[in-house]
Amino acid sequence: MAEVEATPTGRGVVRPAPSPALPAPRAGVILAAGRSERLRGFTGGGSKALVRLGGLALLERAIRTLLRAGLDRVCVVVGYHAGPVAAVARRASPLVHVVVAEDWEEGNAASLAAVEPLLDGEPSFLLMTADHVFSPGALDGLVLAGQPAVLVDRDVDPATWEEATRVEVDAGGGVIRLGKDVSSPVVDCGAFLLEGGVFDAVRRARAGGDATLSAALTAWGRLRARPIPTGAWWQDVDTEEDLRAARRTVRRSLRRPSDGPVARFLNRTVSVPVSWALAPLRPSPTLLSWIAWATVVAGAALLATGRGLAGGLLVQAGSILDGVDGEVARLTVRDRPGGALLDGFLDRISDVAVAGGLGVWALAQGAEPRIALALALAATAGSLLSMAIKDRIVALGMLGPSEDALGWLLGGRDGRLLVVAVLAATGLPAVALGAIAATSLVATTLRVLLARPR
Repeated sequence: MAEVEATPTGRGVVRPAPSPALPAPRAGVILAAGRSERLRGFTGGGSKALVRLGGLALLERAIRTLLRAGLDRVCVVVGYHAGPVAAVARRASPLVHVVVAEDWEEGNAASLAAVEPLLDGEPSFLLMTADHVFSPGALDGLVLAGQPAVLVDRDVDPATWEEATRVEVDAGGGVIRLGKDVSSPVVDCGAFLLEGGVFDAVRRARAGGDATLSAALTAWGRLRARPIPTGAWWQDVDTEEDLRAARRTVRRSLRRPSDGPVARFLNRTVSVPVSWALAPLRPSPTLLSWIAWATVVAGAALLATGRGLAGGLLVQAGSILDGVDGEVARLTVRDRPGGALLDGFLDRISDVAVAGGLGVWALAQGAEPRIALALALAATAGSLLSMAIKDRIVALGMLGPSEDALGWLLGGRDGRLLVVAVLAATGLPAVALGAIAATSLVATTLRVLLARPR
């Protein structure tokens, strides 16, 4: 039964009774039919869905974003420049279905209406537009909302607020109205969890002469406001300034909050530009992981032969390249747990190789065998334990010590490999082993002592 609620402005809104909890969606819909008038100077009259950002067309980025969120298939609605847009959509994934919205010029609700037959039998679906960019994890809460919802942001700058669709929300989190003329500080991020009943509202809105998505969703009256997760970001790309802002944001996102000073001030300053240049070539992140591994292992082999400068330079180059695989994966929305697992596995092997190479070199320099062996074992154990304990803290959902603070102690991998490069270049393999052992074991001890429950 429908209920009538009073709004803060005194209007009565017909709000349908809540529907049972929606299952997580299996299907997604991307609206990519618009003309893109405000980007015409940049696109040359083409569709902005094909504008490239970080090596991917906006449309392909949107498709990969939905698939990464766990969806089984994506329906792309095309209209303006339908042929080129559809071709990019189909190349993006075999899980994409394309539908042409003949009435796309009416508004985005008309585009949504075109996909209704493809969603027959789907209890819920995720909707977004091709010109919205999201950080990893930004849609996770929406996917699991369990009820029709719109992703919203309550903390935006005035310029974003001026351009965005605003959302009027009642005290209980229900959406009263969406529109450019709404005065609410809450804005729509461009992603929705919907179910089939929304198409009746689309038909009512179009019959009333308003084919905007905002009008249809307001008429439907079932939406709840779902805040974007803390730390996540989104960007609507409507203008050239929006596109520049999206590029800045995506590029900055390649840097991790856990980066220590060596990664932040040295490694990322090299790896990020390299990754940005490589992304359009679509290299396999797995291949890049193997290249980084091979570079460090080659450096370790040179260290074993006493060529400290060349070996140290290769080890440091491998440390920098070790960031490129993950950066390219995130840029091209191909970051997967399996890739992270392989990267960690290869890192540990190369850490052992570096310690072994330094140990062989120290013996060749005349170090007492038992001391060289002890240093090599301590450096190997410290390197492995440091990262194992760090990963264990994350797996247990605990809070560890500040990785930034540990980074200043050179307790992270990037710090260790920089120490190796510097000391190897100066011909001090035994000192390098001692430094690795000391910094890594101190980092391990601090992680164990300072780890705490959330």
